[in-house]
Amino acid sequence: MKKCPKKLFAPSRPREECGIFAVYGHEDAAKLAYFGLYALQHRGQESAGIVTSDGKQVSEHKAMGLVPEIFNEEILNGLKGHMALGHVRYSTTGSSLLANAQPFRIYYSGTSFSIAHNGNLVNARKIRSELEGTGSIFQTSMDTEVVLHLTAKYFKKGMEQAMIETMAQVKGAYSLIVMTEDTIIAARDPNGFRPLCLGRLDSGYVLASETCAFDLVEAEYIRDIEPGEILIINKNGLKSIPSGIESRISQCIFELIYFARPDSNVFGQNVYVFRKKQGELLAREFPLEVDLMMPFPDSGNYAAIGYAQASGVPLEMGMIRNHYVGRTFIQPSQSMRDFGVKVKLNPVKDLLKDQRVLIIEDSIIRGTTAKTRIKTLRKIGAREIHMLVSCPPHRFPCHYGIDFSTRGELIAPQKSVAEIRDFIGLDSLGYLNINNLVKATEIPRENLCLACFDGKYPVPIDDKFSKYCLENG
Repeated sequence: MKKCPKKLFAPSRPREECGIFAVYGHEDAAKLAYFGLYALQHRGQESAGIVTSDGKQVSEHKAMGLVPEIFNEEILNGLKGHMALGHVRYSTTGSSLLANAQPFRIYYSGTSFSIAHNGNLVNARKIRSELEGTGSIFQTSMDTEVVLHLTAKYFKKGMEQAMIETMAQVKGAYSLIVMTEDTIIAARDPNGFRPLCLGRLDSGYVLASETCAFDLVEAEYIRDIEPGEILIINKNGLKSIPSGIESRISQCIFELIYFARPDSNVFGQNVYVFRKKQGELLAREFPLEVDLMMPFPDSGNYAAIGYAQASGVPLEMGMIRNHYVGRTFIQPSQSMRDFGVKVKLNPVKDLLKDQRVLIIEDSIIRGTTAKTRIKTLRKIGAREIHMLVSCPPHRFPCHYGIDFSTRGELIAPQKSVAEIRDFIGLDSLGYLNINNLVKATEIPRENLCLACFDGKYPVPIDDKFSKYCLENG
């Protein structure tokens, strides 16, 4: 397989693969999918797409860019049908190319199959090699395409059995939706790594990665798709089928810490309340004597509120975010170092000068962005700068759909907490311990994936998969 070009600039914040949204039984399916994807834009900003069907005819449109850049009234009016499947993407497996944009669609044995996937399959390379050995031709470098090839392989046994046998073969994280001309099928891996939920809208149904998408289209939340469940939606209504695969539930803690919108409910938890609880527990674990505290917006906002309320330390917005920074801008000259960081946040100088400042962050992945921001605060005259992080250090890579797939991308495996403190330029640094993090969730520890903190991977990872991630990430 050809090696993809290396990224010129590694992202300073973690990124996840995508968000998915689907509609069944509504005359404005395409427009609803548009708004659903708009609500899920935070889950992927590289590409977006929508596929629709009226029961017979399938239409599609997808492109690179953000949702409002890709779709307009004319395009949405051309996407006919009462069914829609939408996707926003950031690549973790597969290059950042239009060919890899989803929903991905094939036409097989008289049936149109479209798929949207959130997650990462750890055995995709092995299955792909086996399928190519028997004549399958792949059009993309995505692990998602493996699912469609397997579904097509078993399709002669019926759609239900095809999904069961496909799920029996793929390993890793996947919340996915497959759409044919007249049916929508949702499936969630037996570990339940990634979220997926079901809602009702008028007489139809909607599916989404997060409940915030339901709020925007005024749909009623019904329930989460269960780990290992296959849910079929068609003219006969809803049909739930267990995959029959036994595995312990391993819901990704980082969905709650970072990825999900604070107005969403994920894994039965309200994200806003969870993040405030993180801050409260930080205040108990690290009571500090400072003049004021602040988040780096927007990542630390809600934990900062929790810390302030629990400690009584004044909460200020010492960094002001520029909300009009787009995905691309004119690249600065060499003399304008760190421009990409500074253009997003600017400190309130008169507020922070000569003050003992506490910063609340949700995570430190590579440390480079934090270092630049602390340098700026020192320059404007902050007397002391302390930082508390609302989760433990990230010491292990994620292989289930988050963009830090090697230990070399993480600062914590390479440096002690004291060394990270010195590297960033802080007076003190503290991390929420893992027991308090779990306590904030109100989810049993055995039902969480904490692999990025403790290295205990629920689904085994082999060296070949790690190499595959490096080649395609």
